[in-house]
Amino acid sequence: MKTEAALLVELNAPLQLVEIGIPALKSGQVLVEISHSGVCHTQILEARGRRGPDPFVPHCLGHEGVGRVLETGEGVSKVRVGDQVILGWIKGVGADVPGTVYDWQGRKVNAGGVTTFQRHAVVSENRLVSLPDGVDPHAAVLLGCAAPTGFGAVLNTAEARTGQSFAVVGIGGVGLCAIVAAVAEGCAPVIAIDRNPERLKFAAAAGASHMLNPADGDLAKLIKALVPGGLDAVIEATGSVAVMESALEWVRPRGGRVVVVGNAPADATFRVDPRQLNQGKRLLGCWGGDSLPDRDMARYAELLKAGVIQSGLLKAKAYPLHEINQALDDLEQGKVGRPIIDMGLRLTKA
Repeated sequence: MKTEAALLVELNAPLQLVEIGIPALKSGQVLVEISHSGVCHTQILEARGRRGPDPFVPHCLGHEGVGRVLETGEGVSKVRVGDQVILGWIKGVGADVPGTVYDWQGRKVNAGGVTTFQRHAVVSENRLVSLPDGVDPHAAVLLGCAAPTGFGAVLNTAEARTGQSFAVVGIGGVGLCAIVAAVAEGCAPVIAIDRNPERLKFAAAAGASHMLNPADGDLAKLIKALVPGGLDAVIEATGSVAVMESALEWVRPRGGRVVVVGNAPADATFRVDPRQLNQGKRLLGCWGGDSLPDRDMARYAELLKAGVIQSGLLKAKAYPLHEINQALDDLEQGKVGRPIIDMGLRLTKA
């Protein structure tokens, strides 16, 4: 069997749309027909070479999607043929199988435990979760990455509580999900920070109480005017080391938390003033929102339906697979919040 896939063949070059051969399933693997895929900033870093040298090219990309199970390998018990599933990079219950090697005209094509920039994918069992009822597949792709990362950063890593003050910096898919979770948990104020006015509109629709644009003035002063004693928590979702360095100044002594979610370029480092930590402030890393997909997905699905969909983030046009490079460009330039690749959209001939 063969399928169409968008491959990273060369760093800092457009992805190539090619036909690849699918190997026989190994124990613990699942063949999924993908209906929708999300596009994340991680793929921009990979495609643009910002994560450093890549010894695995050519390889498949994408790590969040929705699809239907076509075939299961030996030992798979979590899903069955015909099931609608969420594909995501965060490991859950089930077999953990090394990545697949596809064939491209006699050339090996590498892939991780899950990839989604293709019409069919061989996926490790533990990267799949059954799609909860009542979630449209177009929105459900976020449950593979943006939702568990953003929701989990607030609920699990930052341990949000009612009445606590939160700021979220960077209102893409992850940041918007963080806004939704903080609002749902009863946090106040919930401050959205972004340079893109359109993204701040998404945040307002999702329930953020205040919207700040760095172009409007010194963020430290603007935040202090809203929360004089300092924020309880900041979710950093930009990948900017300058934001990571500044955020510790914005949180309160004795318990203020900064959760770093964004992916910085491969050679980036940032400096921390140790006196900020001496005040009892905490700098926290975040791995997929510390989410456990099989435990958290039902709750995340309800948050998605209640907050993210109504925000308008997903009203931007969907892209067919052959426009994958345009989707990456639009995301990088801030023209869309979270591009969705709809495999049902085909190239139309004039």
